[in-house]
Amino acid sequence: MSSVRFRPLGRAALAALLDGDLDAAARAARLPSLPAFLLTEDWLWRIRRDQIEQRPGDEPWVAWLALRDGEVVGHSGFHGPPDEAGEVEISYTVLPELRGRGLAGELLDALLDWCAARTDVRSVRASISPGNAASLALVHRRGFERVGEQIDEEDGLEWIFAARSEPLQERVMRGGQPGVDLPPPGLSRCRSGLCEEGGLEWIFRGRV
Repeated sequence: MSSVRFRPLGRAALAALLDGDLDAAARAARLPSLPAFLLTEDWLWRIRRDQIEQRPGDEPWVAWLALRDGEVVGHSGFHGPPDEAGEVEISYTVLPELRGRGLAGELLDALLDWCAARTDVRSVRASISPGNAASLALVHRRGFERVGEQIDEEDGLEWIFAARSEPLQERVMRGGQPGVDLPPPGLSRCRSGLCEEGGLEWIFRGRV
């Protein structure tokens, strides 16, 4: 069973991080402390803050802390709630000092398990820079397939991956539960496009 759990970062925590106040952010997140690395992600928190101001309904989806055994190991979330087709795009980052220990796989598995347990999410997408060998290897191990590409304004060329998986109830019948050794979803390439926030990206999508 994955021990990774998620805790949404609300508006107060995001505001504190953008103010550079780590203690206030920890209090807002109801945690004893937060890693200083989160202060270096201010570019992302600014995007999420503005997004929430424009679309308040996005708040529960877009900025989460990832915890393992009660300790913050990174952050994750989605680019927004499911679209009309039930698709979400995942995002996850492991703290630099914890990378290379398999935590990215745990975060990805936990996100996919969470999606599989929901009725409003039917497919999952991931956009990855071609030079990010570790992330490319990870999504391939989870069954993702390249479906397109796009240009991201910040990251340049990105490849887009997507996944398809059996319905949750069938997985449960096989002994799986959300967060408990679920089989990796299979992904397939769906399209390419230009991302408003950064360059060419390859798009991957998966069914849950």
